[in-house]
Amino acid sequence: ADATAAYPPPYPVPEPDRFTRFVIRLYDRSPRWAVPLAALGCVGLGIAYTLLSDPTRSDPTAAPSCVLKLTTGLDCPGCGGTRALWYVVHGDLPAAARHHFLFVFALPFLAYLFVAWAGRQAFGWRLPQLRVSNKMIGGFMAVWLAFSVLRNLPWTPFTSLYV
Repeated sequence: ADATAAYPPPYPVPEPDRFTRFVIRLYDRSPRWAVPLAALGCVGLGIAYTLLSDPTRSDPTAAPSCVLKLTTGLDCPGCGGTRALWYVVHGDLPAAARHHFLFVFALPFLAYLFVAWAGRQAFGWRLPQLRVSNKMIGGFMAVWLAFSVLRNLPWTPFTSLYV
């Protein structure tokens, strides 16, 4: 007798709704370069927003747009990221690192991971893959958490991390 026939499925698999079926059909029919192009378009829109808004010229007396900073006065883990991106796009890496060092540090790795993924998806390229283990991701997240806490401490040398 078949052992799997004795056990019912753990839960019924729901039928996808009309919108989900539409998205699946659209994905199945789209060319293989469409998803990387859409992701690149989203990155481009983010860069365009940064360039148009020019976050480096905000009024010093203006209220912060970050809800955490507005309500608590603390810098959030991503605080300074938009200004760092603005400086990276303008080629001023020291100023970018001043606003968010970890963003500037991670950017080349993220860019390479995107190019390797998009190249494989769109053109079948076989670029060497970065080996990113769970321990590396956990270590980076721990450093980011420590950075987020230290940048909010009101004592020297941590005050130099304020943005």
